[in-house]
Amino acid sequence: MKKFSFLKPVLNFIAIGLLITTLSRIFLFFLFKERVAETPNFWYIFPIGLRMDLILLCYLSFLPAVLITFLPNKAIKFTNNFLVIYSFLFLFLILFVELASPDFVKQYDTRPNKIFLDYLIYPKEVVGMLLKSYLTSIIITFLILGLVLYFAFKKGKKLFHTTTAEYKFKLMVFPLTAFLLFFGARSSLTSKRPINASNAVFSTDQLTNTLGLNSFYTVAFAAYSIKNEGNTKMYGKMDEAEAVARVKKYMIAGPNDFTNAEIPFLHVQQPDTVVKKPYNLVIFLQESLGAEYVGILGGKPLTPEFDKLSKEGLLFTNLYCTGTRSVRGIEAVVTGFLPSPSESVVKLGNSQQGFFTLADALKQKGYDTSFIYGGMANFDNMASFFNGNGFQDIVDQEDFESDGNKYAFKGTWGYSDEDLVTKANNYFKSKGDKPFFSLMFSTSNHEPFEYPTGRIKTYDKKPATVNNAMKYADFSIGKFFEMAKKEAYFKNTIFIVIADHNTRTYGKNLVPINKFHIPALIIGPGVQKGSVYNKLASQIDIPPTLLGYLGLPFETPMVGRNLNKLNSDIQGRSIMQFNDINAFRVEDQVVIMQPNLKPLQFQIKNDTTLIPVKLNEELAKDALAHVITAGNLYQEKKYKLRK
Repeated sequence: MKKFSFLKPVLNFIAIGLLITTLSRIFLFFLFKERVAETPNFWYIFPIGLRMDLILLCYLSFLPAVLITFLPNKAIKFTNNFLVIYSFLFLFLILFVELASPDFVKQYDTRPNKIFLDYLIYPKEVVGMLLKSYLTSIIITFLILGLVLYFAFKKGKKLFHTTTAEYKFKLMVFPLTAFLLFFGARSSLTSKRPINASNAVFSTDQLTNTLGLNSFYTVAFAAYSIKNEGNTKMYGKMDEAEAVARVKKYMIAGPNDFTNAEIPFLHVQQPDTVVKKPYNLVIFLQESLGAEYVGILGGKPLTPEFDKLSKEGLLFTNLYCTGTRSVRGIEAVVTGFLPSPSESVVKLGNSQQGFFTLADALKQKGYDTSFIYGGMANFDNMASFFNGNGFQDIVDQEDFESDGNKYAFKGTWGYSDEDLVTKANNYFKSKGDKPFFSLMFSTSNHEPFEYPTGRIKTYDKKPATVNNAMKYADFSIGKFFEMAKKEAYFKNTIFIVIADHNTRTYGKNLVPINKFHIPALIIGPGVQKGSVYNKLASQIDIPPTLLGYLGLPFETPMVGRNLNKLNSDIQGRSIMQFNDINAFRVEDQVVIMQPNLKPLQFQIKNDTTLIPVKLNEELAKDALAHVITAGNLYQEKKYKLRK
């Protein structure tokens, strides 16, 4: 065996990599054992995990094996230096993402993915949040990584230096080495396609499924998948015309309402009532205000102000957001665009100009349009998207700092919610009789949950908690309406308070539907006080519903429904995107589509129990049509207004 010692660096690399990923998987298993153990055959995560780890490590080992084989013995110094750097670089990265995994899983109910990459883009805000919320984890992580670096300097040569061997012998051995690495990386000789993340799916609990992967793989795959943004083929194929026809089935617009064959969903939406002077529109988008925190919706008693205001307008009790990120909520509420497995259109290249938004439609009707935010508007590419799509004025943290006013509190993510509502109220007063549309976006209900003291009676003893932040966000909602009611613009404005998404989106089902339940409340002229909308609805139905109140006809490409015009015999529906899983729900039936797998159908009970049922092929096609349509509209730039 001594003759094969020149391959020791490759073998050591694979062995140490397996040690890291296996120990991490065991730790994650025990950390989430109560949840994972509920899954039948949960132990599959270990053989599946071994397989997925070998795939990753064999891929990474191929280049070292080639260099060891084909570089001559006289280049051994270069080869050894490369092997040490290469091996420790990737082992360090593998260890780093595994150390980051426990806290990430706790927050997002899955292994690190594209969200992990997104946060790397905004170091200022994210580092501040991490230092205040995860300081202990950071200290432990850096201690472990420091020990690894020390070990690398001490033992690197011994572990990852190759030895000289007869050149002909290395060439003779290489076919076997290459075959074994190829087999390990592909993990199959019979399958037409290489093994991928879909092969780790063996249960209906998505967290358990992801434990069968490793975090370097999930992050690397997320990075690789960026080039395929908008690719919907992972769920299946469908002719574009059929997809459009199936989506139109779920719209209220009739065939004579559509106005342009080149923009397939462009149609005229008539107002609920015609008014002489069009109403203003203010959307107050609430960070992470899930229904579980709203008292009037059966949640925790954290929202006395929202609950009181619900008597003054239309409360939505059965509304579901489209995703788990703020940009997805913005996408739904401001553009009405269908959720898809790609990134939100707020961040995609083809949608930075000429993409439909409420601001664009209202600007064409003579409205002033604005975005008001206590943080930095460049976060998540918001400023670029808004600036290119109808928002004339962007007010953010820099404007707060330069206006000379004294504000209550500035935290990691920007100025507090009460500062936001004060700024917004003054801004709206300045508009006089000019009609305006504004999107206000809150920041306080976000880790590390910072807010000014003395405003609320805390729910938890520890001040910096999600429950206390919710109470403060609710306090600020109440303060906004208290101020607005004293101003002239109030009686001529349609207001909506709505969440972008919930806080932690987690659960034992492939899609934790209960965690997509959000509140929404519309207040304003023409809105019946104390009314309730109990029918199942989606976040994408909100923009058309809001336009209906404004007293003007609008041409729009939105596929959502004006819920005030929805007949009682039309079934409610919602669409939810959870990582790369899409859920299409009609009443109590939901079709769940996973990449490269056959769709599954479930009956929903109490939002938390999914009972497997026979797949309705037509419903599955409707589900696929909505995803295909989202991709087509984006890629072909057909979600716009005529200019």
